Amino acid sequence: MNTQRRQFLALASLAGAGALLPTRFAFAGTSPQPNRFVLILLRGALDGLAAVPPYGDPDYVALRRESAIGADTALKLDGLFGLNPGLKFLHESYTARELLVMHAVATPYRERSHFDGQDVLENGMQRAHATQTGWLNRALLALPAAQRAGSKDAGVALGQNLPLVMRGPAPVASWSPSKLPAMEQDTLQRISDLYAADPLLSQRLAAALDANAVAASAQMSDAQTAALARQPARGAAQYLETVRAAGAFLRAEDGPAVAVFDTTGWDTHANEGGVQGQIAIRLGALDQALHSLKESLGPVWDRTAILIATEFGRTAALNGTRGTDHGTGAAAFLLGGAVKGGRVLADWPGLSARSLYQGRDLMPTLDLRSVTKSVLRDHLGIPVRALEDKVFPDSRSAPYFDDLLRSV
Repeated sequence: MNTQRRQFLALASLAGAGALLPTRFAFAGTSPQPNRFVLILLRGALDGLAAVPPYGDPDYVALRRESAIGADTALKLDGLFGLNPGLKFLHESYTARELLVMHAVATPYRERSHFDGQDVLENGMQRAHATQTGWLNRALLALPAAQRAGSKDAGVALGQNLPLVMRGPAPVASWSPSKLPAMEQDTLQRISDLYAADPLLSQRLAAALDANAVAASAQMSDAQTAALARQPARGAAQYLETVRAAGAFLRAEDGPAVAVFDTTGWDTHANEGGVQGQIAIRLGALDQALHSLKESLGPVWDRTAILIATEFGRTAALNGTRGTDHGTGAAAFLLGGAVKGGRVLADWPGLSARSLYQGRDLMPTLDLRSVTKSVLRDHLGIPVRALEDKVFPDSRSAPYFDDLLRSV
């Protein structure tokens, strides 16, 4: 039995007992300020074997050939796993024990449709299109009063569209970077006067102006904008603006407890690369954005947990165009000052031909819902009954972990 499997089984045994314990979370009765949670969705299926290369697995190099990332190049985590060299900030966070790396992780979804995979990732159900609401919105309905801290909205979604994970009966705010020039103050006043007679419109306008005011406090410097604009990843400057706005919302005294945003472009069917190439560029841009998020959160960082997840993984072997196709097992990350990090959570199945799922994919051995439920319970104080009955129905087979977060 390898070390990773022993560590995982030890955690799992604690998790089974922990499900019977009363709900506990870091801010209960001890912290004067509420915790913060960020969900980042990597749309397109992140290649976990490129992001977190298992260089210690004897079958890894043969599967990845010229794209393999060896122990001499990867940012070392332990004797089996490393990080892609583009993830320098994440490696620093791991060393600082603020990053938990998860591997061979998946939702209940076992097919290979982006649309259905993302639906399951966001709806919290066993299958796609089972509901029109998202698990995080349903969780916000059970958020303790102490976590709201006077905020009008418990959560905020940043981006052009409201993602499924935030849709539902719980009120949430939304914000996206504007491509239009700022309005003159006189114009805004005229619009306010026009809307004054309509309670709904005036309330919506006031909320939008408040959101823009918060986001404006996180605007990048000219040097930051210019540096990011040189990144090859498309839309990187606008992405960083979104990231910094998320930090501004969450660090506000009456800010929301939860923020959600996404990033696209992880569907690497051809010329994926490893140390270099498109995957390295995208991972580097993600890493820079996460560093900026930490800076933007400021003092709130110590009370923040950030879950970074994707809809499914990619094939274990390269395809004929030096890329990877849709797979199953993936990698995920739990980052933040509130995270008990410096560890890899993986019941590693191996990459031998007999160990692969359907002979082609990394076998999933960790249910993403186990991690998500544990963070919601211990970090945001969501009651177990709500998690099991409303947030993630039919997830009792996914046990809780009791030591993902720091105790206060």
